[in-house]
Amino acid sequence: MAQELSFRPKASEIPKEPGVYRFLDAEGRVLYVGKAKNLRARLSNYFGPLSSLHERTRRMVLSAADVKWTIVGTEFEALQLEFTWIKEFQPPFNVRFRDDKSYPYLAISMGDRVPRAFITRNRDLKGVKYFGPYTQSWAIRDTLDSLLRVYPVRSCSSSTFQTAARTGRPCLLAELGKCAAPCVSRVSESDHKAIAKSLGDFIGSGNDSHVSNLRQKMALASSDQNFELAARYRDDIQALERVLEKSTIVLDDQVDADLIGLSRDELSAAVSIFMVRGGRIRGNRSLVVDLELDRSNGELLEYLLQDIYSKSGAAEAPVVPKEIYLTEMPADKEVVEKWLTELRQKNCSLFAPKRGDKAALLQTASQNAAHALQNYKLKRVSDFSARAEALAGLQKMLNMETAPLRIECYDISHLSGTNTVGSMIVFEDGLPRKDQYRKFNLDTADDTESVYQTLMRRLKYLNEDGMQSERFSYRPGLLVIDGGLPQLNAAIRAMNDSNVTGITLISLAKRLEEVFVSGLDYPLILPRTSEELFLLQRIRDEAHRFAISAQRKSRSKSISSLLLEIPGLGEQRARLLLRKFGSLKRIRMASQDEICQLPGFGDKLAETVLKHLKD
Repeated sequence: MAQELSFRPKASEIPKEPGVYRFLDAEGRVLYVGKAKNLRARLSNYFGPLSSLHERTRRMVLSAADVKWTIVGTEFEALQLEFTWIKEFQPPFNVRFRDDKSYPYLAISMGDRVPRAFITRNRDLKGVKYFGPYTQSWAIRDTLDSLLRVYPVRSCSSSTFQTAARTGRPCLLAELGKCAAPCVSRVSESDHKAIAKSLGDFIGSGNDSHVSNLRQKMALASSDQNFELAARYRDDIQALERVLEKSTIVLDDQVDADLIGLSRDELSAAVSIFMVRGGRIRGNRSLVVDLELDRSNGELLEYLLQDIYSKSGAAEAPVVPKEIYLTEMPADKEVVEKWLTELRQKNCSLFAPKRGDKAALLQTASQNAAHALQNYKLKRVSDFSARAEALAGLQKMLNMETAPLRIECYDISHLSGTNTVGSMIVFEDGLPRKDQYRKFNLDTADDTESVYQTLMRRLKYLNEDGMQSERFSYRPGLLVIDGGLPQLNAAIRAMNDSNVTGITLISLAKRLEEVFVSGLDYPLILPRTSEELFLLQRIRDEAHRFAISAQRKSRSKSISSLLLEIPGLGEQRARLLLRKFGSLKRIRMASQDEICQLPGFGDKLAETVLKHLKD
C-alpha cells in the first residue's frame, strides 16, 4: 500500500542529519511541519504501509503531494526553524492552541512617549507590556485603581490627554492623586516613565520588596519629622498590601514559575497555565486545541511552550519565568530548555514534580484544564449553528432522508461481570433530554448480549404502525451504540428480531473514533474537527457517564440489600457502615473494635455483622 504515495522519496535520498520537513498538497500549501534528529529515520515512519499508520497520520499523508526537508546543524536549530515555519505557514495538521475565551490583561504602553496604564483584551498592540491574564475584569480594574494611588501613571485616553495638554487643565484623576499629570508637566516625561516602570515592576514581581522600600522611606521621613510625607508613605503601604492580599500565596516567596496542567481526549486537548510570581498566583489562562494528528502529551506540551512564549505579530511575548512545571516532560527537554533560556537571556529549567506543593498545585492546574476542555466541548455542542451543521452533516454522511432530530445512544456498564446496567440517553435537536433517559438492569456480563437485551427491551415499545409508546416519546431517527463492529452486529440482530425498520443504526468505536454503519463493510472516518464527530462524541460520552452512574447506584442498592439481611442492623446503621468503610470487602477486613466505634454499634452487633458477612 505504500506504493500509493507517488511522491515517496527513496530512502537513500533522505539525509540522516537533523532537520525540518514539510508535507505539501498539490497546490503547494504546507500541510504539516515537523522536526527530526535524523530525517531519514523520522520520515521513514510516514512511508511505511498505510495500514500501519494511525488514522489521522494516514489522512495527512494521503492529502499530501510532496515532502521537502531542510538540513540544519543542530537539534536546537531544528527546533527554532520548526517554530518559525509553523508561525509562518499555519499548517492545518499542526497543533494550534487557542484561548477558550478572551481574558483581560493589565497593559502599560511603555513604547509611548507618555506611557498609559489600561485594561484590555487585545494582545496585539505594539510597544505594550502585558500583565496577566486575569479571570475577572472587575478584579483587575479594582487592583489598578488601588495601584494608581501609589504609582500615579496616566490612565486616560489619548483624546483626554491631548485636551488637557491643550487647555492646561488636568482631568479629575490628577486632582484625586491617581495621575501625576504629565499632560500639564507636573512631572517630566522621564519621571513619568520611571513611575510607569515601577508600576510594571511591582505587578510583574508581586512580592513584598516594594512594600519594604516604602517602609524604609516612611521611617526615614518620620525620623526627619516630615510627618506629612511619612503619612503618604503609610497610605501607599496600605494600598500595596491590600493588592498583595488579593493574590493567594501558594509557594515560597522566592518562586517565579509557570505551572501548566493538561487534560485531553481523542479529539481535543486543553491546558491551564498558573503564573506564579513571588510565590503568588498572578494570573491564569486556559488554551484549547483540536487534535488533527495523534500526539503524545510531551509533544503537545512542547508545542504549547512554543505557542505561549514566542512572539506573535505586534504583541510582546510573555516573560519566560525561571522555572516551568509540567505534567510531563517534552521529548526534547534539553533543546527546549536551551530555546527558553535564549529567550529569557537567563537560565530556564523544566520540571515535572511528582510530590510536594508544586505537584499539588500542578494537579489543580490539570483540574482547571479538564474543566476548560469540558466547557469547550459543551459550548460547541450547545451552539445552535454548530448543532444544525452537525445534524445536516450526519444526514448527508449516513444518507438519511431527514436530519436525525431525535438520537438515542446506548452503553453498557458492569463491575467485574456483576450489576450489569444498560443506559439509553436521548438528544433532541442536538441537546440532551435528561427526562427521556432510561436504564435497563441486565442479567448478563457479555457486552454484545447486553446490547442485544437492551435494544430488545427498548424496541418492543415501537408499535407496528411505527408510532411510539408514551414511555419513550416519539420514534428516533438515529440509534448510536458505544462500541465497534461486534456491538453493532448485536444491535442489528435486535432490530431484525424486533421487526423494526426505517431507523439508521451506527456504532462509534472509541480508539480511532471510527463510525461503523449498518450495511457498510468499512467504517467511516470523520474529520477530527467536524461538528458531526463532536456531536457523536458528546452523545457517546454522555451515555457512558449515565451508564456508570446507573451501575454505581445499582451496586450500592445491592450492597445495602445484603447488609439489611443482617439481624438487628437496620437502614440507618447500614448507611453508617457504608459511609465509614465504602464497600463490603472493607467491612469484612475491618476489626470488631473498628465497627464498635460507630454510633449504635456494640460488641454483639459488630460480631454479628462480621460473622454474617464472612459466612
